Formats: sequence, structure tokens, C-alpha cells
Amino acid sequence: MNGMGEETGFEVVIVVPKRRRKEEGDEMEKNDCVEFLVRELKKAGLIVERFRGVPAEFLKVAAPMIILGHAAAELQLKKLTYIGMELQFEWDMVEAFVRQPDGSLFSWYERYSCFRHLLYGIVNKTDSNIALKYDDKEVNYEKNKSLLKMLEIEGVVKQVFPLHDEARRKQLLRKWALNWLDFTWQPIDEIYSYFGSKIATYFSFLGMYTRWLFFPAAFGLATQLVDFGRMQFLVLPSFFVFVISWAVFFFQFWKRKNSALLARWGINYSLHDCKEMASDANEFNYVDPVKNKFYSSRPIEKTSIQADEWCGILRKVKNNAIVVFGIICLQLPFELAYAHLYNITQIEVLRYLLTAAYLIAIQYYTRIGGKVAVSLIKCENNQGEDSSAASLVYKVFGLYFMQSYIGLFYHAVVYRNIASLRKLLIQRLIVSQVLENLIENSIPYVTYNYKKYMALHKKKYDVGSPMAKNVCLSTRVEKEYLKPSYSASIGANLEDGLFDDYLELALQFGMIMMFACAFPPIFCFATLNNLTEIRADALKLLAMLRRPVPRASATIGAWLNIFQFLIVMAICTNSLLLICLYDQEGKWRIEPGLAAILLIEHILLFVKFGFSHFVPEEPAWVRVNRLRNGAQARDLYSKQLLRSITKFEHKGD
Repeated sequence: MNGMGEETGFEVVIVVPKRRRKEEGDEMEKNDCVEFLVRELKKAGLIVERFRGVPAEFLKVAAPMIILGHAAAELQLKKLTYIGMELQFEWDMVEAFVRQPDGSLFSWYERYSCFRHLLYGIVNKTDSNIALKYDDKEVNYEKNKSLLKMLEIEGVVKQVFPLHDEARRKQLLRKWALNWLDFTWQPIDEIYSYFGSKIATYFSFLGMYTRWLFFPAAFGLATQLVDFGRMQFLVLPSFFVFVISWAVFFFQFWKRKNSALLARWGINYSLHDCKEMASDANEFNYVDPVKNKFYSSRPIEKTSIQADEWCGILRKVKNNAIVVFGIICLQLPFELAYAHLYNITQIEVLRYLLTAAYLIAIQYYTRIGGKVAVSLIKCENNQGEDSSAASLVYKVFGLYFMQSYIGLFYHAVVYRNIASLRKLLIQRLIVSQVLENLIENSIPYVTYNYKKYMALHKKKYDVGSPMAKNVCLSTRVEKEYLKPSYSASIGANLEDGLFDDYLELALQFGMIMMFACAFPPIFCFATLNNLTEIRADALKLLAMLRRPVPRASATIGAWLNIFQFLIVMAICTNSLLLICLYDQEGKWRIEPGLAAILLIEHILLFVKFGFSHFVPEEPAWVRVNRLRNGAQARDLYSKQLLRSITKFEHKGD
């Protein structure tokens, strides 16, 4: 326990390769790299526990709260105070800052940021380089260089990653991952405290989305089971209007819930806003009210700024054109060939096998496209990591959009075979969802067991004694080291594993929305899949993977724009499906039927773009608190700014 009543544990581990054993009686060399690193970590106030495991050597690191507090002050973290304002953190004023929902001072993202600052902030402050050794290798520790970064480059430090808290992990397993009876209920605040805001936001969105799916699922099931008699011809148009309205309402109320979550977690500004303010402070001169120092303005060159802006825009247009060209010229023929083969194949078993083979083959194509997208993003002038991640999302989703829906469009438009389209929807949803769940849950398990086998086999081979047969992984740190990390399948340096989870949700949403009128009960399949997805994803994070590195984002980001785009596409595709259905079955004359469908389409487009003006994106209490806090912050900083300018002018006189 620390002085503030908070329990501190080992939250980060540093992995170094195992060295050759030294003979008994040999002294550890003074300039040994690992020994030097341990001494420097302890000098920085960190608690270090070192032990030799089977696959490697581990340094578990913990930090007293006072050390984390001083690191937070050095990082100039902004935290919410009890007067409702976000101020720069000061350890001496710690009682003024609002606690997290679990009672801790710092969130998991803030604690991990402090750990990174402490670990990578150890630099050579001497006037000369320091010669270090690791086995027979000599390492030159240059002055003013980060020790840990240098050791990573030299291969002395293999990895640095966060550790699971075993007690809290088991508690979440019981209350969340293995608690199937609660359906969509989840301990969101506890997820936020343990994993951070980005993962908690994803599970909050997934839970709300699954709960709302029960409504179209019930309506869709009723369209198949209930005979509406003479009103049957109005069932599909009514379902069409209901589904689009449902989607519009859902995302508007999700924005309200997201705002409420941010307020409950004490997050007043998005990461994008914070980075913009920091960028502006660095780019243009200003008065620093904390240091009471005035920086004189320099003229802003309008021409150069506009030139940079338009160069960045043109680069994005060029890169997007490359992606679109690749999709049309390379992916589209492949997708149409698959759709044609599927249509001429008469045996259902062969169709399932063809779909499975197609889904496996397309994964390789998508990975190649993803690598191309990542290389294109590096050429763009994106403002920060979030902007680059959003650009990656748009480009990669374009690839998946084509591969997921072109075959369905082919059957709906070219053949107008609604029965075949329904079968294809069922096969796609079942095969793709089952295949995705098997891949994302089995690969981490297989990877871990393979690494475990190789580590134990190597240990037995190296030791070569009868006792080596009893070698096993005795600590949880060794097991976590062998587990795969929570990373994205594409662009791992820009996104974490949530990229694949959001992509799976977006593709499912597009499929059930754009072809809702073709097969209304498809919402039932999506509901059942998401009920299992909540627990499967939770189990994956808690049992199969390392503890993810926390990210500051607290919204679904670019994915919201993709979901909104899919709603507009759903209005167009379902209007086309209704035309095909009623023209084919002869229940309407095409002229009045077409006019009615076009009228419905225009009404739904109005609902889509007009509903946001009637329902605010944030609850009234959140908006009132935000405006009040903003007014207080402006008043405070205005007074400090005026005092700073006055002091500067007096010093100039």
C-alpha cells in the first residue's frame, strides 16, 4: 500500500534474453547492461523484481504513487478537478483532483503513460559516453540518450509490455467474460479502469448495439411467421422504414451515451482536441500562464500554410485514387468471377465450400492491400496518429466493402434472384462469422501453445539432465510473455486489435442493413452472433492475450462515419430490392410502385439527415456541465493571461 491508500503492484515487465550462466563466486560486472539498467530504475524510484524464467529473464517494475504523481506533473497531464475544470496535475495539490470510478487517482492510460515516461526518461546525464557490456557484446551508452531505447536497439531488451493484475483479471472473468446469464449487461466502469477508455467504449457500443438489435430481429421474425393477409404487400416497405429509422435513432442515442460516458469518466476533451491545442501552442507563440512567460508573436505566413494544406489534400486524393483504381481493376473482376461461379454451381455443399475457400483466399489479398494502404499513409501529411489511423480505416474498409458486398449486389441486380440472394446471405453470415470467431480465438491459443512448447523443448535440450523433464512455466509473467499481443491485422503500428473488432461489426451492420428487405430474419442471426461476441471478445482479452497497451481515444472515431455511410447505402439498396421484388412478383404495377418507393427513399434520407437536429448529441446535464466548466476555465485563464502580459510589460520598462 502507498501513502494514499492505493495498492500498487507490478504493472510493467521488461524482458531481456537469458545470458550464459556465470560460475559460482564470479562477481557481477559493474558495467553489465542489465545490472546497470536495474540500478538506474531503482535510482528513479521504481521497484524492480528480477527473476530468470524458462524463455527469458524478466524485470517486473512497480512504482509508488508519489513517483507516478511526480511523473504525471512532469508530463503536464490535465486532470479534472472538483470545481469542474481540467487543470495541469500537481502532486502538492493532489486532493483537488477527481478520482476515477474505482477510487484510484490515475486512469490506466495515465498510469501507463507515467511508466513509459519513467522508463524511457532515464538518460545519460554525464559528460561522456559509458561503456557497457552484455556477455561478450560491448554497448556504447551515449550521453543524453535514453538507456532503455538504446538497449532495445542493441537487442539487450527484447520487449516492454504491461502485466495483467491477476486479482482484477479473475474478478472480471467471473463477472463479465463467463457471466452468460446477463446477456448484454457489462461492468463498463470496471472495464474502463482495467483496460482504458478505448476498449471500454468498444464494449459499451457493442452492448448497446446488441440490445437495440432485438427490435428489428423481432420485427423481421414476425414478417416470416405472421400472415398479414391483404396487408402483406405493405410489410416489406414498413420493415424498410422501420429498419432505417431504427439505425438513425440508434446512432443518435449512441452519441448521447458516449457523451455521458466521457462525463462519467472525467474526460472533457477528446484526444484530437488535446493534440490540436498542443500543436497550436508549439506552432504559434503564446503567453504561458503557468510559467508567467510571454512569447512574442511571429508573423504567420498565409501562403506557405495554404500551400502545405493543399499539398496534403492532393496527396490524400492521389492515394485514395490509387486505392479505388486497385479495387476496380484488380478486386472487382475477382469478386465478379466468384459471384458467377457461385451462381452456376447447383450443389449446396459445393457452394458452402466455394464460399469458405473464397473467404480464406480473400484474406491474403486484403493483407496485401492493407500493406499498400499503410505505405500510402506514410506519404500523407496527417495531423497525428489518430488522423493516420482514420485514413487507414477508410482505405481498408473500401477493400472489405467490395469483397463483402459485390457478390450480393451481383445476385440482386444482374440476376434478380431473391431466393438465391437469401441463401447467399445466410451462408455469408454463418460462414464468415463462424470463420472469423474461429480464427480470432484459435490463433492466439495455438500461438501460445506453440511458443510454450518451443520454450520448454529448448530448455530441456539445453539442460540435458533428467531434472529437465520437469521444466514448466511456473509464473504468470512467463505465460503472458508467450501470449500474443492485442494488435491489428493491418497497420499494427497505427491501430490495436479493436480495428479488426470494429471492422467485423461494420461488415455485419452493412450486410444486415443493405439487404434487410431481401431476408428480414437476418437480424436474428446478427443478434445471436453479437451475444456470443461480447463474451468471446472479453474472454480473448482476459485469458488469451497480453494486457493491451491503453489508448486515449474514447469514441469510435472514423467507424462512426462508416456506419453512417452504410445507412445511406442501405436506403439505396433496399429501395432497389423493393423494386425488384414487387416487379418480379407482379403485386404492384411498376409505375405507382416505383413512385411510392422513391417517395419512401426521399423521406428516409430526410429522416437520416434531419433527425440529428431534433435530438441533441449530448444529454442536457452533460452540456450544462461542459459549458459551465468552459466558462470557468476561460475566466481563470483570461485573468492569468492579463497578469502575465502586465508583468512582462513592466519587466520590459
